[in-house]
Amino acid sequence: MGSALPPGTVVPVTAAAEASAAKVPDKSPAASAPATMPSSPVDPAGVAEKVNRQPAKGDDRLHSLEAPDRSVEIPRAERTELPPADLRAPAPTQLAAPEPPRTSKMAAVIVALTVAAIVGLSLWYLVQPQPLLVQGEADATRIDIAARIDGRVAQRPVSRADNVAAGQLLVAIDNPELLMKLNEAVAAKAVALADLARIQVGTRAEVIAERKAAVASADANLTLAQQTYDRIKQITKGGYETVAKLDEATASLDVATRTLEQAKLAYEEAVAGYTAEERGVAKAAVDKAEAAIATLQAQVNEMTVKAPIAGQVYQVGSELGEYVSPGVPLLSLVDLSDVWLRFDLREDLVKGLKVGDRFTVKIPALGDKTVAVEVRTLATRGEYAGWRATRATGDFDLRTFEVRAYPVEKIAELRPGMSAYADWNGAR
Repeated sequence: MGSALPPGTVVPVTAAAEASAAKVPDKSPAASAPATMPSSPVDPAGVAEKVNRQPAKGDDRLHSLEAPDRSVEIPRAERTELPPADLRAPAPTQLAAPEPPRTSKMAAVIVALTVAAIVGLSLWYLVQPQPLLVQGEADATRIDIAARIDGRVAQRPVSRADNVAAGQLLVAIDNPELLMKLNEAVAAKAVALADLARIQVGTRAEVIAERKAAVASADANLTLAQQTYDRIKQITKGGYETVAKLDEATASLDVATRTLEQAKLAYEEAVAGYTAEERGVAKAAVDKAEAAIATLQAQVNEMTVKAPIAGQVYQVGSELGEYVSPGVPLLSLVDLSDVWLRFDLREDLVKGLKVGDRFTVKIPALGDKTVAVEVRTLATRGEYAGWRATRATGDFDLRTFEVRAYPVEKIAELRPGMSAYADWNGAR
């Protein structure tokens, strides 16, 4: 309201405004003073042409901004004729309206291009086949070494990650009771051997002579008994001796006869020596003693645990002074010359895969090194390793298959436990 319009601006005037201007006399000095003519001649025709021409392009914008015409028609009696315009006065200069700023247009264009790019990239990403990454793990031949006897760990000269040779000492176990049993078995074997030697030598000469003397003594006793029987028999027939006395003489004769026979058999046994069966029993006793020694010696040998193969100590499960029992793992060895990659895949992913196929994998622990591997084992896992139902009815589930792939070229840095992954869609 209080700001002045820039010079040369054309302000539209309505009919009501013209009528009000006609009624109110102009008391300004400029209205009462005579109009000053410009020093330069003005062409009335040219001025009229400028006044009567059509509005410029910029005027359309101005007219579009005009308020609607709210003029009231004035009666003819109240109309006042305005003095004619001085055609010699200079026409007001019309200024073009300022153009709208271009910043908003540029921002709109940038936003539109960004949205279009995002939509295009999204569509492109959706139509692209997504990679199917499968992860595996490096594994190797692993041997768990356990104790076969009980005792305390006396020595353990190796530690984890040590490389050992075949036959190298790993753990030494102390068991004094077992050593005492071994000594007892050795003594029992000595007794069996001595008895076998005695039997193989045969009967001693002294024993044979003793048995021979026993035969002579028995023969003399028999002769005496026979003579006594004969005398008592004669006396009994004469009626001078009782029948009871005769019976005693008869019994003594029988005893002497049996004693002589027994002495003769013992003498013959002494002369013949031991039988083959007795020699066999003696030999069997020796063999039994040797078997007992071998059993105990095997247990004693298990007191020193040695490496069955050349490898690396993977895990250690016993410490010095610790009591171990049979079957308890002492440590584990891995054969680094036999390292492979193991993948557990659904059976629909192993379609078309066979032994001998090759594909590439990457190992993150080796800086995502690309390694070519060859499939050598393809076997199913247990019943528990299922995935999803093969049909909507859920008759049975997809099984899991173990794929064992060996590196085509040996990798010295590959260790059990390292991860490996492959793009299964593009790896084969």
